[in-house]
Amino acid sequence: MSNILPHKFHFFYSELKNKAFNFLDVGAGSSSATKTKQFFPNCKYHGIDRDNYRNTDADFNAMDSYYEMDLTLLQFKDIPNDFYDIINMSHVIEHLENGDKVIEGLLPKLKKGGRIYLEFPGIKSTKLPSMRDTLNFYDDPTHVRIYSHMEVSEILVKHGFEIIKQGTRRHWPLIWLLPFSIMHQTIKYGYIPGGVFWDLLGFAEFVYAKKR
Repeated sequence: MSNILPHKFHFFYSELKNKAFNFLDVGAGSSSATKTKQFFPNCKYHGIDRDNYRNTDADFNAMDSYYEMDLTLLQFKDIPNDFYDIINMSHVIEHLENGDKVIEGLLPKLKKGGRIYLEFPGIKSTKLPSMRDTLNFYDDPTHVRIYSHMEVSEILVKHGFEIIKQGTRRHWPLIWLLPFSIMHQTIKYGYIPGGVFWDLLGFAEFVYAKKR
């Protein structure tokens, strides 16, 4: 399953897979640098996180730069402006009361023509069944605010961005492989994590936009 292209890379993979470009990953835990370089070996990877969340020494070695910070403080001066081709913010803003202000504070970091991908639990996630490792928004006690793709899109448009795609995340390769994923996760962990059903049940929303 690790070789399946993640939805967050879907929109720009064919264009950038073999190119050198600057990538800012907002929320760089869980071996994200290593996984990103698997698909984009020539990218310059910069990560932001509040602490070392499930990263090994190998993961940190895969990073070209790392910023350890509390995003809610909105102190981004150490991160270069007009530098990044891609900014990824996947499952970050739902943990932040001021996620809208965080988004606004990071937009100057993109080059003109640069793109941003944001993904987060949508309102539908509050009505899904509760499940281990999160299927309902409230399964995760660190979730503090619900955002919608329309709200996030409005922020981006206000700052001169063009919305390329937005809506509910439905990553069809993961839906097609769902029976195999259920079997794999059961063997590996002894239970089925809620995230296996995100795409099928519409847990997450996303926005993909370009800086004019």
